[in-house]
Parts: sequence; structure tokens; C-alpha cells
Amino acid sequence: MNERRIHQVFRISVLLKGAHAAIECAGGLALALVGTDTIARYVGMLTQEELIEDPNDFIATHLLALAQGFSVETKHFYAFYLLSHGLVKLLLVAGLLKGKLWSYPASLVVLGLFIVYQLYRFSYTHGFGLIVLTVFDIMVMGLIWHEYVIVRRHLHSRT
Repeated sequence: MNERRIHQVFRISVLLKGAHAAIECAGGLALALVGTDTIARYVGMLTQEELIEDPNDFIATHLLALAQGFSVETKHFYAFYLLSHGLVKLLLVAGLLKGKLWSYPASLVVLGLFIVYQLYRFSYTHGFGLIVLTVFDIMVMGLIWHEYVIVRRHLHSRT
């Protein structure tokens, strides 16, 4: 694959990370602004028809139980986590897209920490989505490293 194509893949993957970060920020804000009773009521409305059709529906019963047991403390934790996680990634994405030298190593460190946390969570949840996200993060890290080497080489050749 030529350098131009690799750079395009790098930009697309960073833009995808940015979109994911924006969704996290929106989710964090929504959680911060919406009360736990509203969340429980909304989930109840979403699952009502399914539970009428099948009172033992696995997904609907679990979603409803989670929503009804969703405490204010838990809501605050997830709101803070999503918002801070999203803002950090948005900052890094902006730095990468602008070619700021500091953003490459910072992104590698942050993504590495996210991967460690995702694998830790996977050891408890066995969620397939965490593996997909981890594989994507590893590929993005490879692209960031590749781009970093090129940017540094380009900077050193100008001096």
C-alpha cells in the first residue's frame, strides 16, 4: 500500500474515532441532563410491547431491571466517564488531524490505556464488542505510529 493510501486510511480511522468521541460526549451530556426516573420510564416504554408479547424476553427483562436499578451515583459516574473520555479523544483527534507533534505520542499512550481497560472489562463481561473495539484501536495505533514516523522524518529533513 502506498503512503498516500495509508494516510487516507489514517485520516478516516481518526475521523471515526472523532465520531465515536462525539457520540460519547452526547451520551454523557444526555445522562447528566436526564433523571434516573426518566430513564426508567423511557426503557419501560421501549420494552413494554416486547414484554406483553413475551414476559420472559431476555433482553427486555434485563434492560428493564438495569433501568430500574440505575442509581443516581451510577448515572453520575457514567455521565462523567463518557463526557471526559469523549473530550479527551476529541482533543487528541483534533491534534492528530492538525498534525500537532504532541498528539501522536499522547494518542498512543491514551489508546494503550483504553486497550488495557477494555481487555480488563472483557475479562469480566466477555463482550464481543470490546474485542472489536480493541482490534480497531490497535490498528489505529499502528496508523498513528506510522504517521508519526513520517511527520518526524519530514520535520527533521527541513532542519
